Amino acid sequence: MPLVCNLVRTGRFEIKLAGVVANLILIAGLLSTTQGLAASTQWNIVWSDEFNGTNINTTNWTFELGSDCPNNCGWGNSEREYYTGRTNNAYVSNGILHIVAQQETINGYSFTSARMTSRGLYSTPTYGRIQWRAKLPAGFGMWPALWMMGTNYPFVGWPACGEIDVVENPGNTTYNQSSLHYGTDWQHVISKTGYYYFTGGDSITNFHTYELDWSASSEQFLVDGHLYETRSIGSPFNAPFFFIMNLAVGGTYPGTTSDSDIIASNTFPKEIQVDYVRVYEQTAPLALSVTTQPNGSFKLSWPTNIVCHVQIQTNSLTGANWFNVSVTTNPFVVSPNPNNTSVFYRLQSP
Repeated sequence: MPLVCNLVRTGRFEIKLAGVVANLILIAGLLSTTQGLAASTQWNIVWSDEFNGTNINTTNWTFELGSDCPNNCGWGNSEREYYTGRTNNAYVSNGILHIVAQQETINGYSFTSARMTSRGLYSTPTYGRIQWRAKLPAGFGMWPALWMMGTNYPFVGWPACGEIDVVENPGNTTYNQSSLHYGTDWQHVISKTGYYYFTGGDSITNFHTYELDWSASSEQFLVDGHLYETRSIGSPFNAPFFFIMNLAVGGTYPGTTSDSDIIASNTFPKEIQVDYVRVYEQTAPLALSVTTQPNGSFKLSWPTNIVCHVQIQTNSLTGANWFNVSVTTNPFVVSPNPNNTSVFYRLQSP
């Protein structure tokens, strides 16, 4: 039988190896001193992009390019930018995704920017918790958006596919807007919108956590854990969605029609900065399991549907010197080292 150590308790056992007592301590998830039994389910990260590499992960994201002409010029919103996939419009640096609007002339447009999507690459589960940690640009004509569309787009068209805007702002520093758009066709759009107003001098230009808590009974929107909008729409918000992240310049939402007014009112470049996007589901608790092997080694395993990695520390449970274990397989086998009186393992998520 495997020994399972969960988020709120630690499991400890001793083994004898060459006359030396080696204590293998297994800690699942973030170390916690909370006592009691773990819940049968809990919120865990099942997909994320932490933007920790040196390049945009092309297994998660692709770029929508141009102006969507001739059929839908200005992306249906009278936007005034031309989208590219160039690194001066979207790049990763120091753990942050930068989506950048530039003032430059290309193909008759006065601005460039980027529009990234996970369509065809990643779709959310139906329901869950969606989080972005991001900071937004301010300025006349800026239109940052972190949002979602139903995966049956474009087969059923918009807005029948459903649209969920988790983060949206017309360049105003004082609030974030969330919206649900749906309906039979573009002539019969239904929109439900909520607003979160920052206080105490805070602003969209600071990093905040923007969240959608999405279930069969409701769609709830939060900023930094503060619930500010609840809807209960049902269809079409009862199916998987894909992500879109873009920084538009001008358009119907910020209400700008003149390139010259935008240029006169702003200093470019402008950018969205995204620390991460994460998808949570309620799953079995994050936990390490251990089974002893006939040769005295131990086999560690953990849930495969949770985004996590193994860390190790020797000789001190309270120390801060945790190191990532380079593990490519689950489960993997470890052998206690007689030179270490204790070895500590834990799961870190994401």
